[in-house]
Amino acid sequence: MKLKLFFLFTLSFCMLCAQNLVEQEAPDYIRSILFFGNNEDQFPIVQIGESINLAFDDLSAEEADYYYKISHRDYNWKPSNIPKTQFLNGNDNQRIINYKNSFNTIQSYSHYKLSIPNQDCSLKISGNYLLEIYDEYDELLFTRGFVVYTPQTSVGVSLKRSRNLAHIDKKQVVQFQINTLDLQIPNPKKDIHVVILQNYQWYNAIRNIRPQYTIGNTLIYKYDKETSFWGGNENLYFDSKDIRATANAIQKVYLDQEFHHLLFVNKTRADQPYTYFPDINGSFVIRTLQGKNQHLEGEYSNIHFGLELHDKYNLKEIYVVGKFCNYKLQEENKLTYNREEGFLETIIPLKQGFYNYRFVIKNLDGSRSNLIGGDFFQTENQYTVLVYFRKFGDLHDSIVGVGQANASNIRTN
Repeated sequence: MKLKLFFLFTLSFCMLCAQNLVEQEAPDYIRSILFFGNNEDQFPIVQIGESINLAFDDLSAEEADYYYKISHRDYNWKPSNIPKTQFLNGNDNQRIINYKNSFNTIQSYSHYKLSIPNQDCSLKISGNYLLEIYDEYDELLFTRGFVVYTPQTSVGVSLKRSRNLAHIDKKQVVQFQINTLDLQIPNPKKDIHVVILQNYQWYNAIRNIRPQYTIGNTLIYKYDKETSFWGGNENLYFDSKDIRATANAIQKVYLDQEFHHLLFVNKTRADQPYTYFPDINGSFVIRTLQGKNQHLEGEYSNIHFGLELHDKYNLKEIYVVGKFCNYKLQEENKLTYNREEGFLETIIPLKQGFYNYRFVIKNLDGSRSNLIGGDFFQTENQYTVLVYFRKFGDLHDSIVGVGQANASNIRTN
């Protein structure tokens, strides 16, 4: 009995110690947060010296002063126990000076941009980082995490269907191997930590996976259940680049002091066959046909999301999610029943552009399910493996390798 209690305590302690990235979301007047590195995947994973870019709109349009701070984080996204001078050249806590006001738009806003490195600061070491944005009263507005790495290992990633017959058509399994090359690692099973991400999302990241075995300098991870993800479905989408025109996902556009875009009401896809169509894995791209500068001339519109009512949704909390809301389950993107129209809906103000989205159900334990969209092993998801290493004597976790694979190349055997 004592041994059992000890085991349960140890397991609970380990679960409490391990945590994923938790970001603070911005207030309502901060919109269209773009955060990217060398591509537009909107979760920066960059090498030392490469650029990290942040952009956002302030709908108050008062040219307010905003400041940024940078903190280094460990493998579990807790603050690293190192002074700022060890990870930062120069100084942060600087004002964001690159901003302009919108023009020719009904909704006025100020558009802010920040790049790192810049003339004030640059990063010294690899690892997890948190970018914090403050107002002039030193109140924290929002945060975004990013990853900086040094390529000291090579990571090969492959994807396959689950061996579990109950999930063979619904799950995708990530298998990989890490070649440590010339990196001196005394105890690879203890000193190397990995995180597996699906579409750069941290809420369902898999971590604390140990290598099954080693061959020379190569660590082998050929799990099935332990490194499997629900496949989900291709994202739904709409394109509002033409603010006054309907499109194949938009049934109606009207102007009532503000623009409104009514999307076609969606149906459940869980019971339908998988259908491939390209998406951008939940992300969004700002663009407009009404001007040359999409970031300053892009208009805001109230997007009406709709979902047909179904018996299986009874008394469940349903949300529309995507990178536009940072995948958070919050009140604004929660669906409510429209008695007059007879379907579930929510209305979210979004800037003109191409958007991916999907509907999820919040489970009792706080997790989310794909009961509405369904799970399919064919879904084109992007997977990323991050390799962490803490060298003897170091007080911080470094990231020494990144591997990626796309499920469009998934193995079926």
